[in-house]
Amino acid sequence: MINKYRWYEYIYIYIGIAIFVTFMLAPFLEAFLVSMRPLSGIFSVPYKIITEDMSFDAYFSMWHSVPKLHIYIMNSFFIASSVTIISLAVVIPSAWAFARFEFKGRDAFLGGFLAINMVGGAVLIIPLYKLMQSLGLLNTYWAMIIPGAAFTVPTGIWLLRSYMMKIPISLEEAAWVDGANRLYILRRVILPIAMPGIIVVAIATFITGYAQQFLFALVFNSKDVLNPLPVGIYQFFGRQTVLWHELMAASLVGILPVLIIYIFLQRYIVAGLTAGAVKE
Repeated sequence: MINKYRWYEYIYIYIGIAIFVTFMLAPFLEAFLVSMRPLSGIFSVPYKIITEDMSFDAYFSMWHSVPKLHIYIMNSFFIASSVTIISLAVVIPSAWAFARFEFKGRDAFLGGFLAINMVGGAVLIIPLYKLMQSLGLLNTYWAMIIPGAAFTVPTGIWLLRSYMMKIPISLEEAAWVDGANRLYILRRVILPIAMPGIIVVAIATFITGYAQQFLFALVFNSKDVLNPLPVGIYQFFGRQTVLWHELMAASLVGILPVLIIYIFLQRYIVAGLTAGAVKE
């Protein structure tokens, strides 16, 4: 039986949670407050959290300041979705192979995946540019999708492999005895059971693919119509002034796809992260 906390320990726990939540939400709250103020009142002294001239005007005017803003948002969603689909197509069979099969160099490959996670995209930007150029993929969606998938696959393999290792191997052996081949076992046995873990990997991949688009789009693409949101919002920076209130409004609107996906799939995330945590 788990011992209950003493009353003062609950106070420490709630204080710690409050500090963490405040630290995480403060930037979003400030971005929202800036988006509600007119440009002339953003840097007013003394600073006021709530002012009488706050409104939602920036959320309407930003579409006129950057007419292609909706295209940038759709591009970001399309790129992140494509990265997720390609990553899952590679991650699912790879994670199963690393979880079940013994082969030479398996541990070396897994260690290499960890090493790749430690290398940022900026370090490999020149080799990636040469590769995209040689393949004729510059100024296309693929120039942003392929590098994005390459940096999400290693993490996905590690996450899903850990989940698949908790699936009883007896289920696969029973299907094998009944005459099922490996592809059938993967499709009919492994995938349904591993679905919570796959959803977690898919969400993590989508968020990463949505967040890492700036560098790849800035270097590999020069067509404005293909730009994702992180590059598109640069147009709020003018020569003489910066439309900070519209910039914050566009940034908040841009994160809505990720926020909506997280809200609707939150219970699957919790189920995927907690499944197999207790050994029976």
